[in-house]
Amino acid sequence: MNFSPVVLTGAGTSGIFVLIAYIAVFAVLMYFLSVRPQKKRQKTIDAMIANLAVGDSILTTSGFYGVVIDIAEDVVIVEFGSDRHCRIPMQKEAIVSVEKANDEE
Repeated sequence: MNFSPVVLTGAGTSGIFVLIAYIAVFAVLMYFLSVRPQKKRQKTIDAMIANLAVGDSILTTSGFYGVVIDIAEDVVIVEFGSDRHCRIPMQKEAIVSVEKANDEE
C-alpha cells in the first residue's frame, strides 16, 4: 500500500470555495424559511398583547376561551365560563389570540 500525501492543486481549492458558497446559500435559505417568519410571528404576538384591554375575548394556549377582567404587569385575570364565577390569573404569554370588545365602536 502506498500512503503518499495528497497534493492539493488549483482545482481542489476552487472546490472549497464552491462548498463554502453552498453553505452560505443554505444558511441564507434557512434564515428566510425559519428564522424570519418566527420573528415576524413573535412581533405580531407582542403587539397583540400590548393592545390587550379589559373586556377583550381571548383564546389561551390550552384552548380555553375567556374574557379579560383585569390586567397587571405580567398577569391577566381571565373569566371563564358562562356562570361568571371562574376567574383565573394567568401569564400574558399564555394568550394565543385576542378578539377586541365591540363596545369600542
